[in-house]
Amino acid sequence: MVSRIRWAWWSGLVLLVAGVLLGGWVAWQYWGTTWVSERRHAAVADELRRAWDAGTDTASVDDLGTATALVRVPALGEDWVVPLLDGTSDEVLASGLGRSEDGAEPGDEGNLVVSGHRVTHGEPFADLPDLEPGDEVLVETRTHTYVYRLDTGGDDLDLPFTASWVLAARPVNPDASGPGPETGAARLITLVTCADLFHSDRRLVVFGHLTGVRPRA
Repeated sequence: MVSRIRWAWWSGLVLLVAGVLLGGWVAWQYWGTTWVSERRHAAVADELRRAWDAGTDTASVDDLGTATALVRVPALGEDWVVPLLDGTSDEVLASGLGRSEDGAEPGDEGNLVVSGHRVTHGEPFADLPDLEPGDEVLVETRTHTYVYRLDTGGDDLDLPFTASWVLAARPVNPDASGPGPETGAARLITLVTCADLFHSDRRLVVFGHLTGVRPRA
């Protein structure tokens, strides 16, 4: 009888410790990584501004990537600004937004594809579903600010991650009646994030096109 009580006590303790560890891991993933990444985003942005002040177009980020621009989305908040880095690795997306290296550079002809986390690691695209057609995305480089206007809303396109057509230089929705970028636009931006708050094989995709260029203030 005593051995059974001891066994039950130890089993309960093991389960309690496992629960605490699991809860701690979940808390770190959803809050801890965001706390760290938000500060990293700010540090990368500051490093990029210093590089610009020194006459350099880009800034290296701990050998993980190259920061090239600052992205602002006024509809997501006046203070919303996130650095844009080349690549889409986990390390890059923990440092800011990632630019698909097969896509266009800011302002260039083609499709500027920008990916970001919706949860964890700073969750820069947490409120992307709230975006509406007509909202602006400002991409600031050392010399210019490129103004893109959204053609689709934040939750208009919920697609499987295998929908590679959205990455094309001029994306064409295979569903002729479905939403897509402005017809004939040559300089596009595509924002990509997870469709769900938890693990998902689906993506939210938002299209926009370049409407203006101005010297960087």
